[in-house]
This record gives sequence, structure tokens and C-alpha cells, in this order.
Amino acid sequence: MNSTTLIAKARKCLAIESKAIEATATGLDDTFVDVIIDIKKTVLKHNKLIFSGVGKNTAICQKLMGTFNSTGVPACYLDPTQALHGDLGLLVENDLVFLLSNSGESEELLQLLPLIKRLGGRTVLLTTQPDSQLAREADRVLSYQAPREACPLGLAPTASTTAVLALGDALAMVYLDIRGFTRDDFARLHPSGSLGKTLLLRVDAIMRSGDRFAHSPTTVTIQEALIAITRAQCGAIALTDPETGRLQGVFTDGDFRRCAVKGGDFISEPITSFMTRDPITIASGSLAVEVLKQFEKNDVNDIIVVDTKGRPIGIIDNQDLPKFKIL
Repeated sequence: MNSTTLIAKARKCLAIESKAIEATATGLDDTFVDVIIDIKKTVLKHNKLIFSGVGKNTAICQKLMGTFNSTGVPACYLDPTQALHGDLGLLVENDLVFLLSNSGESEELLQLLPLIKRLGGRTVLLTTQPDSQLAREADRVLSYQAPREACPLGLAPTASTTAVLALGDALAMVYLDIRGFTRDDFARLHPSGSLGKTLLLRVDAIMRSGDRFAHSPTTVTIQEALIAITRAQCGAIALTDPETGRLQGVFTDGDFRRCAVKGGDFISEPITSFMTRDPITIASGSLAVEVLKQFEKNDVNDIIVVDTKGRPIGIIDNQDLPKFKIL
């Protein structure tokens, strides 16, 4: 079998799964809104979400559980079989239980559902069969569409598991959006790994300081400023009030080029005539991702870091951002 045939088969598989997601999106109705409201009420009552399913849906449940947990919504997985042997103890009144069953006839869930109701839990069934037995007994039924599986035999759950996973993700992301979950919130819940470390970085950890940070009082000449910039190997110098040490302006490589174009003997002139006043700054202790917003908003190459008294303590060069994986 040649590569063209194999790629064609792969594309057919992906197309089938893509159509399942599209059909699911098209079929959404007000029940989706009702479930979002249920999630909101559950969180406000300090209850949790519980996901339960068998077979391939076990992995889907665990993934959705992880997604909600990572966005600050308490969630857990309940194995239907183990629930009948004691694990049902994790359920408390007003918990919201998501039951995942493509057929809506999973025997294990049919045994579990009345026990959930007896303990005061509320149920949401995710299924392709809104007329199934589970659908008749659940509090809410949220349908997804999978007209056909991507499996050539039509047996292995493929398009159906993709669709239910996407639907669960939609619930998590819509709720994340309406509750105003921020990057700072996300960072606090992801302290480990490259993502969390990047989100938790402070500007003080990425700024150039010490010998790598050029700064002088505004009494320096352009020549002296250029020498300081060269020694620090950076593109700008922070200029401060000689008495208070507060930032007064910056002089950059670009400022020097603009002076040179005008011509004349300016090299020994006071720098105050050529510096950029009121430069873009960021406060010490700010999240490093805030620097990225400043670079995107303002057409600058460097941003000065200042302390609480407005004194410059470092500089951030936009060329340094990639190595910290902030871009």
C-alpha cells in the first residue's frame, strides 16, 4: 500500500471525526445553557462535578475531570462498578454528575443513576441517544452527534468519543469565559511544568540588571551615554533625576541614529535635548506576560522596570522574551 493511499485513509478518518464535531455544534440548543447554569450553581454551593462512564468513556471522563480541575472547578471521576462497592461515598448532596454513554443504555450507569438520585446528586447525560433509557431517567440530556464512526468496521468508538470530548471541552471553556477566569488564575493552578513556570515568571527574573543595565543621571552627554550603552551591550540607557533617582527618560540606539541624520556636532551635547521623555515602564513584581502585552501595544524594543518610587532597576529587551518562552 503506497503512501498516497494511507494519507487518503487518514484524511477520511479525520473528516468523519470533524463532521461529528460540526454536527454536534449545529445541534446545540438551550440545554447547553441550562447545563452551564447547573455548573455555576454547583460551584457557588461549593459542590463538585463528577464524571462517570465505562469503556472508552473512562478516558474521556478523566480528561474532562482534569480540564475542569485545571480551571478551578472541583471535579473527580467515579468508576461505576467501584461506586457500587463503596466509592459512591464521594458523592454528596447537590453534586453534579455527568454520565457519559454513547448508547444511553450502559448497564453499569443504569444501576448507578438511581443511587445518585437517592443521595441527592443531579445528573446530566451526554449521549447520542436522547430517547434512551438513561435519557428518560437523567435530570438533563445533552446530546452530541456522531452519524458514523471513523473505524472502517464501524465498531471502534472514534467519532463518537471525539464528539463527546469536544462537547465536554465546550462546557469547560464557556464556563471559564463567563466566570472571568484569568491568566493569573490559571498560573496559580499550574505552578509546575513549562507552562506554569512561564505564567508565574516575574519581570525581575527576566530583566537585565547590574552591568547589563545602562543607567545614568540626565547630566551625562550623548557620548557618555553611548559608552554606557556599549558597555552594557544593550540598546538603551535609562536616564534619571540626579537628586531623586527617578526615571526621567531613555536614550536609545534609534535616538542616536535620528541625531546623526540631522548632522551637526551633537555628540557632546546634554542628553536631555535628545532623550525620550515618559518612556514605557513596568513595575517591579509584575508578571512577565504583562511585558508581552506592553510590547504588543507599543512600538518599542525595550521596557524599563521601575521600583515603587519610580526608580529604574532594570531593562527588558524584547529579544530576550523567546528564551523565556514568553512569546
